[in-house]
Amino acid sequence: MNKTKLRSKIFKLRKNNSFKKLKLYPERIFSFLKKKKINFKSVGGYYPCNYEIDDLELLNFLRNKKLSISLPIIGENNQMDFFEWKNNDPLKINKYGINEPISVKKIDPDIIFVPMLAFDADLNRLGYGGGFYDRYLDKISKIKKILKIGLAFSYQELKKIPSNKHDKKLDFIITEKTIIQ
Repeated sequence: MNKTKLRSKIFKLRKNNSFKKLKLYPERIFSFLKKKKINFKSVGGYYPCNYEIDDLELLNFLRNKKLSISLPIIGENNQMDFFEWKNNDPLKINKYGINEPISVKKIDPDIIFVPMLAFDADLNRLGYGGGFYDRYLDKISKIKKILKIGLAFSYQELKKIPSNKHDKKLDFIITEKTIIQ
């Protein structure tokens, strides 16, 4: 099955399962990162939309651990960067209907939480097809080492995700049930 058909199939699956209040467990994720001895001070998250797994509780938990939190802004030429976001900071809706921070303080996060439509056990992800995260991960990896963590529901796992040279593998995938390494 090609990526376009997979996207449509998984998006419908996610929408049909949106009534399930599946959630991430911030304490478990933080403990996992500490056990891995991963040193980080800043985290790039996302503001959930389109029935994505909600990372806001996780971001608030990490903010309470004194970490800097940022969200993506899609700028000129569809380039994405991350900007500081605090709890009560206002957000604006971009041309794709996604909430973005208004902040002007750009942050190159140490860890980035990546939303996705589907994933496989080989740490491949299927995004929406715009290439925003793949381009960003390619750009940031030339500046610094960044830990790439995909967040998804366990039912979004597929046997195999078709990939090409532009697709960036993740370091871990976290679902409401497990952590894939």
